[in-house]
Amino acid sequence: MSNHYTDFHPRPAGVPLATPAPAAKPAPAATSSRLVLDSEADAYYFRALEREGIHLNQPQIAAVRHGQGPLLTLAGAGCGKTTVLAARAGYLMAVREVPASTILLMTFTSKAAAEMKARIAALPGIRPAAARTVQARTFHSFALAMLRHHGATEDIFGDMQAQHTIMKMLQRQLGLSDVFQPESLLSALSAWKAGGRTTDELPEQTPDEKDAKRLLLAYEQWKQERNKMDFDDILLRAAALMKDPQILGTLRRRFRYLMVDEFQDTNTLQYDMVRMLADEHRNLMVVGDDDQTIYTFNGARQESILEFDRVYPGAKVITLNQNYRSDARILGLGSSLVEHNRLRRRKKLLAAGQQGYPPQFSAPAGTEEEAAQVVSHLLRQVEAGELAYRDIAILHRTASSSRSIFEHLILRDVPFIQYGTGPVFYDQSLIRPLMDHLRLSLEPRRMDALASALGPLYVPREAGLDYILREEKKQAKKYPLIHLTRWDKLRDFQQEQVKGRIRLIKSLQTMKPVLAIQEMRRQFYDKYMEAGDPSILTHYKETMLETLEELESAAKRFDTVADFISFADELTRRHKEMESLRMSEDSDAVRLMTIHRAKGLEFPCVYWIGASEGILPHSTALKQDVPDDRKPVFGSAAEGADAALEEERRLAYVAVTRAKQKLYITSPATVHGKPAPVSRFITEAYGILPEAASKPAADQPLRERNNRESSRSFAITSARSQGNRRSHTVTIRQNADGGRTAPARTAPRAGRTEHVPVWTCTAASCKAWIRQAAAGRRAHGSSTSASPPACPLCGSRMEGGSREVPV
Repeated sequence: MSNHYTDFHPRPAGVPLATPAPAAKPAPAATSSRLVLDSEADAYYFRALEREGIHLNQPQIAAVRHGQGPLLTLAGAGCGKTTVLAARAGYLMAVREVPASTILLMTFTSKAAAEMKARIAALPGIRPAAARTVQARTFHSFALAMLRHHGATEDIFGDMQAQHTIMKMLQRQLGLSDVFQPESLLSALSAWKAGGRTTDELPEQTPDEKDAKRLLLAYEQWKQERNKMDFDDILLRAAALMKDPQILGTLRRRFRYLMVDEFQDTNTLQYDMVRMLADEHRNLMVVGDDDQTIYTFNGARQESILEFDRVYPGAKVITLNQNYRSDARILGLGSSLVEHNRLRRRKKLLAAGQQGYPPQFSAPAGTEEEAAQVVSHLLRQVEAGELAYRDIAILHRTASSSRSIFEHLILRDVPFIQYGTGPVFYDQSLIRPLMDHLRLSLEPRRMDALASALGPLYVPREAGLDYILREEKKQAKKYPLIHLTRWDKLRDFQQEQVKGRIRLIKSLQTMKPVLAIQEMRRQFYDKYMEAGDPSILTHYKETMLETLEELESAAKRFDTVADFISFADELTRRHKEMESLRMSEDSDAVRLMTIHRAKGLEFPCVYWIGASEGILPHSTALKQDVPDDRKPVFGSAAEGADAALEEERRLAYVAVTRAKQKLYITSPATVHGKPAPVSRFITEAYGILPEAASKPAADQPLRERNNRESSRSFAITSARSQGNRRSHTVTIRQNADGGRTAPARTAPRAGRTEHVPVWTCTAASCKAWIRQAAAGRRAHGSSTSASPPACPLCGSRMEGGSREVPV
């Protein structure tokens, strides 16, 4: 085995080495060449597929042969669903003589739709004209074609940045700037429309709701006056059009065979469109995996799959369970992990892929050590010629949890492509005002830092900056902000606030950066972020606090504000240089992305970082108080909490099953200065269950939730309840072998601590420590140890000392 595994270990922390590792059973070797006899009527089709290198297994053959009636095809990760969809379309045309023009395949991305068309065109015996006639479309493409056919002429307004710009403009016009965040407001509007509702139906019970509705109605009017519609409008208007019996009847007569990919990702609008199209002929084949339902925040409905055979009585259910992607041990870990979910269709994946390596684990001290270890490890693999950069993906749960790895990749000149995120961490809209206050403490006349400092003063940014610049031309000041104290558009108390802010800025320069950030948060920033944006959703508040805590963690590494700002500016400069290289999908570069973005992709080597409690599962899923925007319409809050935790487990399953040959999982022991045990999802897969976990209740019938989204209120909530959030602590207990056990939720103990004798690893790269009593029990069966044991993680020598730990 490669010596590059020395940074990692074959078992997670807290799992004894003797614990058997989960592994998927081998898949049957038989394919269509043996399973479809030459004497069968359709054998010629499968022989033709085989000549093109397409050898189908038993469940794939059954799905391809399906004729009329509803079919649910459960397609596990890496089980060849695209091949099955294309082969069935070809089978319908070549064997069942179904006209190509009556086949409609629906998917979610243009790339997937184009691949489907290409696969069909490459099938043996399918004429090019017939392949072109098959409709393989995204939901939006199908809906837009329908609207265009019936006279819609609007331009598509799909640029998200432009949408934000227009929303900010409308906020200024309505006097609502600095009141709502355009991102969260537009996201809430999108979720509202995904439930099949129009802007006119928005609630207006509270002043916040009234202001939000006024703003969003202005946004709709702006689009209408300029003959524009956005992507949400396309689906909403198409669904309304399909309620016309004549239009729906025409569509049903044309499309007699409907196939839907990634069915678990359909929202209410898309689900209803599928049902309307298929309800008459019922020739509906849906392909999906309820274990990969990770977009419920976008309206995805796991019930679409779980209740399919109730909605369509007599439906056939076929499970594609032979995985062609991952090593059996990687696949076994994913399967053992996700099987702890209760609300799922039971399935066990079988391994048919090439042999790789068993999953490897590491428990670095914190996220900085994690990032340094991962980057060093992947560089050694690339330098040894084992992998190319393009073979490697680094997956993380949230945007803020990628900050450390992002910096280490840039500072060590590792080429990488980051997906789905914007600027450098320190340039993000939430972080920039705090960084600019620090910049102003060093250079009070740094004009590019003035604009973002005005928002937390509740001063209109454009107008305030224009006034400062005009006054500067008359008389320059050392602290240009002082001009605002004479601006007649500000009230007396606002002018006093400006003076207080200048005094604070002067004091920041001499503070340690982390203390400066904490002081700004204490004095004004947390209050500004909470009270200044009533549109922030509960879940967004959590990520906001997480991002600010990540900033504090980053600042702790620096002794002076000057060093911290210099580092952030250098990082921005290097990132711009890297972006100027304009790396494409074909570039030899590491892929850095969230787990959500990685769904549907596969990589020879995957590093899943942040596999710790509080990161994945995310802290929002561990709370007893379920956020309002994640509560179930039916059932108890406990069921809502279970649903949130189960979705987090599905995310972990997706992360694991992206890896083909190599999988490295890192679980930082501390996050933002707090203990973070190894993710329960990992230890569960090895048979170690959380101590505080209650026994799973017997599966109950799922409630009908067809109108789930439509019964939710518009998610505009006040942020003033932030201080009411309950806190919980997680204890880390020591096993006899010095490892960490699964977490147990306990009530807080008011910060009480004690000093205990410990053994600490002497290796510079290892931060492991164990209680001396625990080590003594392991070594001698007594309560103390006369000589230090070997480190249970890396095997290095340990030395005695003491450590302050929570009581």
